[in-house]
Amino acid sequence: MQAVGPSALGSNPADAVNAALDDGRIHLLLAATGSVATIKIPNIVTALSAAHGAARLSIRVILTDSAQHFLGGQAAEQPHAASLLQIPGVDAVYDDSAEWGPEPWRRGSEILHIALRRWADLLVIAPLSANTLAKLANGFSDSLVTSVCRAWDTDGQVDGRRKRIMVFAAMNTAMWRHPVTAKHIRVLEEDWGIARDPQTGEETGWFEVIRPQATKVLACGDVGVGAMMEWTQIVQLIEERLGLSKLEQVQ
Repeated sequence: MQAVGPSALGSNPADAVNAALDDGRIHLLLAATGSVATIKIPNIVTALSAAHGAARLSIRVILTDSAQHFLGGQAAEQPHAASLLQIPGVDAVYDDSAEWGPEPWRRGSEILHIALRRWADLLVIAPLSANTLAKLANGFSDSLVTSVCRAWDTDGQVDGRRKRIMVFAAMNTAMWRHPVTAKHIRVLEEDWGIARDPQTGEETGWFEVIRPQATKVLACGDVGVGAMMEWTQIVQLIEERLGLSKLEQVQ
């Protein structure tokens, strides 16, 4: 799967993104990384679509190679990733290979991770795995989602407006408790986190980190902190950040 949807049909996927920059809709870029909580992506997308409709909300989904293992059609709660395109408002589903295809890049061609950064009103990573957390905190850009994050306009000086990245951490309890995880979380929360300048009142930072739930039995059988926030709460937070009020919901 390079890019599932209209953007995959014989042209650079970035072209379709650029064509939708000014389509009058709110743009949600929703990514999932290598955690079992990826199986909640269909729930999140379905709920947002049902509440706000394709005319109001456009959703593009990025799945890392690891995340795709959880959406392969192996169970009712794990439909194939391609089925997400059947949900109104989901305009594309990308994997890492979409960055480099389907045709060889030529000088002057658009670049997908740059186009997606410009297009998105909000980037949500749900779930954010320990591995991708480490990559973000250390500036790696070896996947489509980490490339979008690495190219993010952190202060609004490039694209002309400030936008945030909201991440929902999810991992095994031992991974969450590992000292290196605390180090990486500090980078996202303290160094790059959304804050209000006490002198000017202006917003600074671009990352909003939502930590895992309190003690719970995880999919692996361990008991402790690590499970991603409940998907219904994630939907509510996305709606709040995008300004999708109850008055805008589809009747």
